[in-house]
Amino acid sequence: EVHVTESGGGSVQAGGSLRLSCVASGDSYTRDSMAWFRQAPGKEREGVAHIGVDGTTTYANSLKGRFTIYKDNRKNTLYLQMNDLKPEDTATYYCAAALPGLVFKLSPTEYNYWGQGTQVTVSS
Repeated sequence: EVHVTESGGGSVQAGGSLRLSCVASGDSYTRDSMAWFRQAPGKEREGVAHIGVDGTTTYANSLKGRFTIYKDNRKNTLYLQMNDLKPEDTATYYCAAALPGLVFKLSPTEYNYWGQGTQVTVSS
């Protein structure tokens, strides 16, 4: 089993940057696909970015170029660097881990383990 804990959320003005962190427990971190999701009030949870065990990345089309997902295996930590933030990026951001066999990399239903979420608020 994998336990994940996010941190790094906060409030910023439009155009600002934030970096989210997700600490994962156990050495299974290096064998599981990891991803970031977000959910705004009244909206469905949506995939933001995925990183595979081999380091390959996938992004939601609308976020390419502004968000970067990466990980540090030595620290069992996943990151999401968010630049040029916009008010529509306001949401609770979640880190998630999937067992091997993942098919749809940005589908929340594919993921088995979730953090508690961290709030990101972007003001105009």
